[in-house]
Amino acid sequence: VSGDSWGEKDTRFAFISLAILSFFDSVDSIDVTGVVGYVERSMNYDGGFGSEPGGESHSAQVFTCLAALAIARKLEIVDRERLSRWLAERQLKCGGLNGRPQKLEDVCYSWWVLSSLKILGRVHWVDCERLCGFILSAQDPVAGGIADRPGDMADVYHTCFGIAGLSLAGFEGFDLEQVDPVYCMPVSVVERAGLRGWIDSRPESWKD
Repeated sequence: VSGDSWGEKDTRFAFISLAILSFFDSVDSIDVTGVVGYVERSMNYDGGFGSEPGGESHSAQVFTCLAALAIARKLEIVDRERLSRWLAERQLKCGGLNGRPQKLEDVCYSWWVLSSLKILGRVHWVDCERLCGFILSAQDPVAGGIADRPGDMADVYHTCFGIAGLSLAGFEGFDLEQVDPVYCMPVSVVERAGLRGWIDSRPESWKD
């Protein structure tokens, strides 16, 4: 899928196109088989996904590919065991998650990694209590909001994904809405839109 008039191709565009079209019940208006094929070719030996075939596995790209495959009802092509292990290895000693090996922890990966593990049915493979502690430690105690990590400036991006991560991790300190891991919106909203069908289309072996 090309994302602009210059022909840039990236697995992010696969998710963006399918997600937008799903709101209009028009997923079949594009070549879904071709999109799925591109995503599948971007899968790596470690089970992760890159931005293109041969690209390095990255947690954010993993989410876009898994979510795209969920909307396309093609999650069966994923190597669930290998990908789940790779995602679980993103948790560091501080409790936070990184996007790929040898990188720093960042609150935004609370979304990218946990949403993927939620789709895979493997959120319990990370220590959610420690992760919640890391997210909360990145709050600005004066102005509010959440930063990428403790001591940095809070921003809307990390606040959004930090709260979404807390929801997926089952944090009970606040009255948080359940978040759909494909659309990053409240489950109640996604259900009203008739977009939760991806759950029933998961492979039977995932429904444990």
